[in-house]
Amino acid sequence: MAPENNICSLIPQKPPFVMIDQLLHSDEMVTRSSFRITEDNVFTINGQFTEAGLMENMAQTAAAMAGYMAGLENKPVEVGYIGSVKNLEIFGLPQTNDNIQTEIKIEDQVFNVSMISGRVWCNDKLIAQCEMKIFMEREIQNME
Repeated sequence: MAPENNICSLIPQKPPFVMIDQLLHSDEMVTRSSFRITEDNVFTINGQFTEAGLMENMAQTAAAMAGYMAGLENKPVEVGYIGSVKNLEIFGLPQTNDNIQTEIKIEDQVFNVSMISGRVWCNDKLIAQCEMKIFMEREIQNME
């Protein structure tokens, strides 16, 4: 795939709560995104992007994966919710004007729940990783 710059068409979040700039790669199992940290970002405090921002960046990369796949099938973008975060490790925080790259891998999928692993790099250095369970809203509504 060619890099996708129209992120807001792929995720349900809207500015100022968008934590990815570009979708670099996406297929059924792996998605990569990039994001430049700005001083005015809601998760930037004293020139550093916070731990919560890194988690939201990973979650939005997963959302972009789902949005991209939905677009390929001419389906609407679904809303997902983080159900749990496991084994979160933060090795460093990016600074204002740093670019981060994020990779999400689908580890397992059962009904409306995706289990993913996420990693974030800054300047080719791993700065964060975790596992997340993400629940998709559409499937929940259809099960009622």
